[in-house]
Amino acid sequence: MTIDGHTDVLLQCVDADDPVAALRARESGHLDLERARHAGLDAAFFAAFPPSPEMPDPVVDDDSYRYPFAPTPDFETARDSVHRMLSLLHRAAHELDGLHLVTAPGDLDRNGLGAIPHLEGAEAVRPDRSNLDFLYAAGLRSLGPVWSRPNEFGHGVPFQYPSTTDTGDGLTDAGRRLVRACDDRGILVDGAHMNAATLADTLAELDAPMAVTHTAAHAVSPHSRNLTDDQLRAVADEGGVIGLTFGASSYADQPDPDAGASVHDIAAHAAHIADAVGVEHVALGSDFDGARLVDELDDVTDLPVLADALRDAGFSETDLEKILGGNWERLLRRVL
Repeated sequence: MTIDGHTDVLLQCVDADDPVAALRARESGHLDLERARHAGLDAAFFAAFPPSPEMPDPVVDDDSYRYPFAPTPDFETARDSVHRMLSLLHRAAHELDGLHLVTAPGDLDRNGLGAIPHLEGAEAVRPDRSNLDFLYAAGLRSLGPVWSRPNEFGHGVPFQYPSTTDTGDGLTDAGRRLVRACDDRGILVDGAHMNAATLADTLAELDAPMAVTHTAAHAVSPHSRNLTDDQLRAVADEGGVIGLTFGASSYADQPDPDAGASVHDIAAHAAHIADAVGVEHVALGSDFDGARLVDELDDVTDLPVLADALRDAGFSETDLEKILGGNWERLLRRVL
């Protein structure tokens, strides 16, 4: 089984003239149903992400860069954006053969591409959580309380290099209650885009294991979005899974926000994480349609190129089965 821990295809298709047709097949972007079939993808997390009103340009110095925090959307704007994306996913699952929602473990056994509804940044959740059950009924099964900006629930980590992950405060009281509410409902909690304090606070509130759906290893590339070895161990010790992003900025070890990286860099980070916490906690989290990809990976059909790079890095076929999907499957069957 092959499972991708993070895609932003809904964000890229929701404003198309025919969004369902764009999800089925399109000439641009990284992922659609036809290419996913060709690649042998069995399931993926489909993120509903409420974008910021504007994205600031990076501040670049000779030896570093940083992005100022993007503005946080207000609740009404975020809610409307998320509802449109979740509605698109439901329409597509109804109208397209070979696409279905994954809201319970048994849905992973169905033929076709399983779509796991995910919320990236909880700005569309009321601080009192009064609409969380509505979102759950709409299929939400994975939630990241923060994106890389502050909100009512906690503090995200800014995009900057080089940087520690210790960049600010953690969960708010509302964030702690949200994490516990997700735990109670069987909603997987995602630590991607969390700073060190927010990640630690989240782990302290959870009984179930957590995910970090798209990240990389800070010890190999000291980007603020990457997890330190201590953070990797904290997630893994509770049974969690770490998805490796395909975004070049997490791997480029130089102070240039536009620097490239290689598919072999992903394999090197996978090897580091496997050495640190075990291959049972390493997975894929591409960030298709949400990031500038490493060289050699143009879209989902290039997954075999990554598999070959992982083999070159010393991973066995049994290891590959775990990394390509087995570890996500185990976590989803446990949490959902």
